Amino acid sequence: MLKTLTPVWTRLSMCAVVFASTLAMARIEPKLSPQEIIQLSSEVNQKDWDAASEYDYFERKRDGENTKTYNVTMLEGSRYSRLVAIDDKPMSAEDEGKEKQRFEVEAARRHQEGAKERSERIGRYQKERDQDRVMMQELTKAFDFTLLEQQTLGPHAVYVLKGTPRGDYHPSKRQAKALTGMQGTLWIDRVNFHWVKAEAVVIRPVWIGGFVARVEPGTRFELEQEPTTEGFWMPSRLSVEAKAKVLLLFSHNEREDDTYFGYRRSDSRLQIQATSK
Repeated sequence: MLKTLTPVWTRLSMCAVVFASTLAMARIEPKLSPQEIIQLSSEVNQKDWDAASEYDYFERKRDGENTKTYNVTMLEGSRYSRLVAIDDKPMSAEDEGKEKQRFEVEAARRHQEGAKERSERIGRYQKERDQDRVMMQELTKAFDFTLLEQQTLGPHAVYVLKGTPRGDYHPSKRQAKALTGMQGTLWIDRVNFHWVKAEAVVIRPVWIGGFVARVEPGTRFELEQEPTTEGFWMPSRLSVEAKAKVLLLFSHNEREDDTYFGYRRSDSRLQIQATSK
């Protein structure tokens, strides 16, 4: 009897293994709609955004004819950028001493400022962060998304979603009005739904600030992100090309291409102590 049942149990066990493997694969790579992918990515992206203020980093940006690198740290509740290199070359001893002195003066000023002044300074910093967050949040509301394909971008397996303007979209914030004339593309990690890359380009003129300025076609931005050692994803590159007309008389063009690296947990107290040695 046992000999008769043994092949049956073996086949059933094999079926169970196959079924379990199929379920596991389904959990790892579910078939999701573009709306579900966007919703999951928005939740993950919000957590990354909330964690961003807890990190210091280096920022490398084009400033006129030079490329300057800054050590960006949290200092008494808002960011402070300290110049550390020009054209990827270390500062001279004299210039480094000047930057250290500027930092120490600012650190002392912030430490001694009154409650009203501190509140206003931190409020300005939070307002800038909120403006950037609004644009990122509104991006997912302003477009209808279509899943184009799945591909590999660098080391990441990603969903590629195309976003086209929604006809019924009404921006809740003034700074998001430019999205009504834009289309975009998102590259979203297929495993954890972080944004690997985001692009948006203006395809038709958009008035902002009443009839004071008009954002022109060709305006575009590109954001790339990478994971930190603790699992949060932070910007690694931001490229902006802005084209606008002010009062239809003056053209204003601006280009910016910044990179970010060296993310580590903020500790403003240690930052102050380190420069005082």
